[in-house]
Amino acid sequence: MATPVAPPPTTVAVPQPFVPQPPAVPAVAPTINPPQPTTTSPTVPSAYYPNCAAARAAGAAPLHRGDPGYSSKLDRDNDGIACE
Repeated sequence: MATPVAPPPTTVAVPQPFVPQPPAVPAVAPTINPPQPTTTSPTVPSAYYPNCAAARAAGAAPLHRGDPGYSSKLDRDNDGIACE
């Protein structure tokens, strides 16, 4: 009679515990664009009148200091109101 042979030992794979990894950090920090200055200057008028007749014809007269198209050459008495 044959001698009984013991079966080979069985191995059981034990799963490793889950270890969360920190998120990947980019190698280069993102650049932040600073706000760009406006290209228009508030002192540049958006209208031009060569004389008071042209301002009146456009319906813009009288022009006050700071208004588009105001010019000191149109304000004869220098009171801030042109083409009165």
